[in-house]
Amino acid sequence: MIYRTLKLDVHDEVATLTLNRPEKRNAISPEMMEDLQAALSAVESGAARVVIVTGAGKDFCAGMDLAGLKSVATAAKQSEISASSGAGDPSPNREDARRVAAMFRRIYEFPKPLIAAVNGHAVAGGCGIAMLCDFTFAAPAAKFGFTEVRVGFMPALIAPFVLREVGEKRARDLLLSGRIFGAEEAREIGLVREIVPPERLFERALEAAGKCLALSPTALQYTKRLIADFSRAQLDHEIDLGIASSARIRSTEDFKEGLSAFLEKRKPKWTGR
Repeated sequence: MIYRTLKLDVHDEVATLTLNRPEKRNAISPEMMEDLQAALSAVESGAARVVIVTGAGKDFCAGMDLAGLKSVATAAKQSEISASSGAGDPSPNREDARRVAAMFRRIYEFPKPLIAAVNGHAVAGGCGIAMLCDFTFAAPAAKFGFTEVRVGFMPALIAPFVLREVGEKRARDLLLSGRIFGAEEAREIGLVREIVPPERLFERALEAAGKCLALSPTALQYTKRLIADFSRAQLDHEIDLGIASSARIRSTEDFKEGLSAFLEKRKPKWTGR
């Protein structure tokens, strides 16, 4: 299969999935979400037993493509106008939120081990992808952060997973501040397993993959499924809440202003609406 926004290579039962939009800092577009789902399905049904996830160029992933988010918000507004006249679907924002949630859930529940090799910035949704992998290695210069609130958005769809990873108090700090933090802090709070010199990052990920290959694939799959099953019912509820919240904030004035300000490279003027 030809992928538009990523590369998938398989060698010796190890798949390497490289997010491949370096000119956009590997930002997550609708096309990337489709490609990622398709690539993971191909790996799940194929011979590879472990997956390494990394980014092309200097960054791992800069989060959602904000130009794409603005396009969805514009389409949602047009649909609302059409719906008021008796035609059209008023929920593009909700459907887009569902796609994002499905991507995170797919990574979280993927039955084969996932290893992130974070080569640069991993922020917002990109931080979510790195965090949701089973083993996360990072270069010393890697940066992390859930930065959505800085552009009038909210980390609604990754929040349930962040709380599980770091606990509520730390999650409040990360999600409400929108701050960028380094690889050392990410390791201290458990988002990163190990900091590795950049020239050895991929090699270290391969070493971890090799250790997984020495184990029973059936045992690994059953263990991953059990971990996911522990919180499945509660996570279903939390993700539904996140989808509704994500759709709702996309119709606010602050969201529209935050996206416009970011794309226009200016300071936002918040109205609180």
